[in-house]
Amino acid sequence: MERIYIKDLKNHAGEDVLIKGSVDTLRDQNKIVFLIARDISGIIQTVVLKDCPDFEIAKEITEESIVELTGLVKEEAQAPSGFEIEVKTIKVLSVAAPELPIPVNTKKGGEETNINSRLDYRFIDLRKPEKTKIFKTWTSLERGMRSYFEDNNFLQIYTPSFMNTSSESGAEVFEVNYFDKKAYLAQSPQFYKQMAISSGLEKVFIVGPVFRAEESFTTRHMTEFTGWDFEMGYINDHNDLMKTEEEMLQRGFEQIKKDNPEIEIEIPQTPFPKISIKEAKEKLSEAGVKSEKEHDLSPEEERTICEIVKKETGNEFVFITDYHISIRPFYHMRNEENPELTKSADLLYRGIEITTLAQREHRPEILEKQAEEKKMDLKSLEKYFEFFKYGCPPHGGAGIGPSRIIMKLLGYENVKEVTFLPRDVNRLEP
Repeated sequence: MERIYIKDLKNHAGEDVLIKGSVDTLRDQNKIVFLIARDISGIIQTVVLKDCPDFEIAKEITEESIVELTGLVKEEAQAPSGFEIEVKTIKVLSVAAPELPIPVNTKKGGEETNINSRLDYRFIDLRKPEKTKIFKTWTSLERGMRSYFEDNNFLQIYTPSFMNTSSESGAEVFEVNYFDKKAYLAQSPQFYKQMAISSGLEKVFIVGPVFRAEESFTTRHMTEFTGWDFEMGYINDHNDLMKTEEEMLQRGFEQIKKDNPEIEIEIPQTPFPKISIKEAKEKLSEAGVKSEKEHDLSPEEERTICEIVKKETGNEFVFITDYHISIRPFYHMRNEENPELTKSADLLYRGIEITTLAQREHRPEILEKQAEEKKMDLKSLEKYFEFFKYGCPPHGGAGIGPSRIIMKLLGYENVKEVTFLPRDVNRLEP
């Protein structure tokens, strides 16, 4: 007999089936045992009657044990799903210890275990049915992203995590021993995706790890996270990048809705609103929000500007443009009309930054001058500068934090909640 997933049992009423999964809960009522079974697709109530040959197994089994059940699917109005299984056989595949370190089932109205304890036992925490939704959403969002890039002639490349110099100015890096020399874990595939454009690949995208050695103890930061990056050659300016990202995200959200109709999701309308950092500061001032930094937004300002834009336009996404050169990397191209500003933008979603994008400076003499102004070590950048000395088209790209998108989309307060195994300043396990 082939295994049937719980979600498909409604198509097998009146039939004998085989299911496999975990014992979610047990209710022993002396002459009858209600065994609630759970697999990745759902939960089903099963009934073990006293005349079942495996009745004693049902009475003794522990919650979270792994079982294989056979039985008859019956319509039952009293059952939570409208169906139940009258069990004929029980085979225990793995016995769970009787005392769980953290609960899988939190009683209605009860407090959930604190996040640190849940992350210590992440393999148990993720058994909760609602947690499956996180990875379904991740999978669908990435499927939509990939389909968009494939349809628009992007190539996927795979870049190294070891670098001989830091890839961003001003950011902290993890230094590692690399045989007889020092190396650094990449904070970004930035230099390598620009190299891909110089190589003539024209449009590329990357999915890979990003490392940030920042002592940040916030709900939005981790020391390692998955980044999505893309880079495009022959662009006119950063507006081409914004158009690409908004269309890609729209495709991703559509894919989530298609794959998971049970997930409530609002498909973003394009084009996304675009306002300069100066305009954002003016709106925030009118709203009574004080500015901490002249050229950047604080978390409170990000939340408030998103609320303002949502009220004005109905859109939960907004691009903030025209950032000052003082807070942007040396390789961002500057605005010809106002050299104090860069051709860059941040994308905010539901109150948090999810993307930084920019047109890159591809003219080597200007690039070196801007690096010198930022007091970068020019010698360590010599190999990078070579990418542009032998012909390189105008180009630009974006670095995207998908975990922040998933966090906000599903209503979580901490980015670690939507990360399979998060890493932060204090956490290297499990």
